[in-house]
Amino acid sequence: MAELTVQNLGGLVVNVAQGQTVLAGLQVAGVDWMHACGAKGRCTTCRMIVLTGAENILPDTAPETRFRNNGRLRPNERLTCQAKLTGPVTCRVPQQTKLPHMTYSG
Repeated sequence: MAELTVQNLGGLVVNVAQGQTVLAGLQVAGVDWMHACGAKGRCTTCRMIVLTGAENILPDTAPETRFRNNGRLRPNERLTCQAKLTGPVTCRVPQQTKLPHMTYSG
């Protein structure tokens, strides 16, 4: 298990199982997270901004590389439907993908 801390969701901590994507771990924990393409790596709506622990995320997948190469994914962003953790990571939900029914902190 690896811990994902979502800073702007009140410091929410989610345990993500080995081999599980971050999005799957969030869903198991009952956390609602934007993902428009059904977790297939075809959009960037599920992205997270990585604050610490980037070294604890497996390398970019092909979809992440494609989005990064065409400027749709910044160096400090990862797709939650693709990213798999090997250790603790702290992230934020980007402003543009915040869900209106969720309460986010500064």
